[in-house]
Amino acid sequence: MLAERRILIVEDDKSISNFLSISLRTSGYDIQVVATGIEGIGQVMNDPPDLVLLDLGLPDLDGLEVLRQIRSFSQVPVIVVSARTQEREKVQALDGGANDYVTKPFSIGELLARVRVALRTPPAALPQEEVFSTGGLTVDFGRRQVRVNGEEVHLTPIEYKLLLLLIEHRGKVLTHSFILKEIWGYSGAEDSQSLRVFMANIRRKIEEDTAHPHYILTEVGVGYRFVDE
Repeated sequence: MLAERRILIVEDDKSISNFLSISLRTSGYDIQVVATGIEGIGQVMNDPPDLVLLDLGLPDLDGLEVLRQIRSFSQVPVIVVSARTQEREKVQALDGGANDYVTKPFSIGELLARVRVALRTPPAALPQEEVFSTGGLTVDFGRRQVRVNGEEVHLTPIEYKLLLLLIEHRGKVLTHSFILKEIWGYSGAEDSQSLRVFMANIRRKIEEDTAHPHYILTEVGVGYRFVDE
């Protein structure tokens, strides 16, 4: 069944696209490669893959614009693979609908782990409640809908998984390592930086005051805890 999963690589650097193609094919995936954003958008529209690996520095369109156009008609999982390391750019990509963000250079083991997570169906072990509510925050697990003070907020797939994990273990301190392995299946320095970005994004979306969070607390040097009231 793994061979049936098709990955579209949108990357203009031939050395990188060749490396990715060989590594992913060796792992059993079917691979398509295009070198421009326009081609990538066309492929997703006309022959949808199971996953897109998207570079941001493309010769015709910026990768963020490619992501925006793909998200206008498709929810295919997209992992950004880019040399851009600024937190602002990661936030823009994740807010734009990317499922994950991997910075170059990267290990193929890390990328494969992230690919597996992006292709994985949502876990069956959801919290027992159909709807979770605390303060002004409401999460409808059946509808995958998050509301703050009655207003719906959009979380990316990874952000939603993180929030779900924290709520499931509310009141407990979840270490960085535990969260990384549960969400990404892989733990490393780059993952720790990404986790911080994701948590900042979630807080920005659900907390009234990010400087004094009410729902997600940081246990300095250890991890995060969702309050249990």
